[in-house]
Amino acid sequence: MPVTKVLAVVPVSDFDTALTWYESLFGVGPSARPMPGLADWHVFDTAWVQVFTDPERAGRTFLNFAVDDLAEHAATLAARGITLGETTTTAKNATLGSVVDPSGNTITFIENPST
Repeated sequence: MPVTKVLAVVPVSDFDTALTWYESLFGVGPSARPMPGLADWHVFDTAWVQVFTDPERAGRTFLNFAVDDLAEHAATLAARGITLGETTTTAKNATLGSVVDPSGNTITFIENPST
């Protein structure tokens, strides 16, 4: 059975606060609001991020995005009020920068991820 989509679920404790924050992160509102307490961003046709109200699991998720230019992406996020933490470079020459959402989930942006 082939997989047709990957949906990353990010549990949050305060949906309204998270909705506003993720709108800033993605630079747009959600692609869909299929039910109360759930918002989808269709990053690609086959890759979605779902922000979902689940206070018991909030703050335990790690979400990684590969980007072409981390400095440019960080500047875009900063213009939206989101500041990445200190960047680091791995032994395989990938550069990483992370931010924590209001519920404590960690979102990391990776330039030149090793395969």
